[in-house]
Amino acid sequence: MIIKNNTVIYAMDKNNAPVARAKSGDNIVFETLDCFSCSLTSEDQKLGGIDFNKVNPATGPIYIEDAKAGDVLKVFINKINLKGSAVSVAEPGFGRLGERVSESKTRIIEVENEKIKFQGIEFPINKMIGVIGTAPAGEAVNTGTPGDHGGNLDCKEITEGVTLYLPVEVDGALLAIGDLHAAMGDGEISGAAAEISGSVDVVVEVIKDFKYKTPMIETDDKFMMLASRENIDEATNLSLANMAELIMDKKGLSFEDAYILMSLAVDVRACQIVNPNVTMRAEIKKDLLR
Repeated sequence: MIIKNNTVIYAMDKNNAPVARAKSGDNIVFETLDCFSCSLTSEDQKLGGIDFNKVNPATGPIYIEDAKAGDVLKVFINKINLKGSAVSVAEPGFGRLGERVSESKTRIIEVENEKIKFQGIEFPINKMIGVIGTAPAGEAVNTGTPGDHGGNLDCKEITEGVTLYLPVEVDGALLAIGDLHAAMGDGEISGAAAEISGSVDVVVEVIKDFKYKTPMIETDDKFMMLASRENIDEATNLSLANMAELIMDKKGLSFEDAYILMSLAVDVRACQIVNPNVTMRAEIKKDLLR
C-alpha cells in the first residue's frame, strides 16, 4: 500500500478522516513532503515568507483495523528513501540560540552518495523520521508538537531497522508520518535539521497488553524510552521513570536496585530541545536485561 503525499495533515486528531485502511501485519509506504511543505526551494527564500499553517505535514492518517484504544502500535521502519536536496534555516528567535541570529538565512544542502555537503564540510547522512504518531484521545495536537502519542519527536534514532512502539489512544490508531531529515544532531539546535522529502516503508503490528504507554524504540542492541514534556527536567524524569519500570519488569528488581542500575548503565540523551515540548530519551543495552 502506497500513501501519496497529497494526503497530509497538520494536526494529530481523532476526528481526522483516514485516507486508507490497513491491518496488523501490513506493509505501508508513506510518501512525504519536507517540513516546510516544499515551499523553500531557493536560498533567496526566507522562513518568514512561508505559510506557517503548512509546517510539518504528516502523510495519512491510516486507520489500522485491528487497533483498539489501549493497545500499542508496533511500527517497524524497513526503509527510508530521501528525495532531492535538503534545506535548513537560521532565523532570528528560532532555536536555542535564536537571539544571536542577526539575519534570516536559508541553505540548500546537497545530499549525494549517502553524504551531506554543507559549506565545504562533508559527512555521512543519518536519515531519520521527524514526525510519526497516532491520534491523541483528547484535543488535537499540531504536528509540530510531540507528546505521548508521538508526533514531532525529532529523534535521530527513529531510523531504518528500528521498531517504534506508539500508544493507541483511539480505535484505528490513525498513524501518520512526515518530516524526514537527511541529517540531524541530538537537540536539533537551530530548530531545523536537513529537511527533505522522501518516503518511508513500514510494517505495522497491533500489540495487546503492552505496559509502556509512551513512545519506545527497540534497536538491535538497545531499548530507548522517549518522553515529551514542557521542559527538559519533566521530560527527563518521565523517560527515566519509564526506564525504571522496564528494568523492574524484565529483571524482577526492586525500584531501588533498578535505580542503582540506571545510574550505572543508562544514558540520558536529548532528542530535540527546540519544539513546543522537549523530547528526551533514556537508553539501556538489551544485553543487560536478557
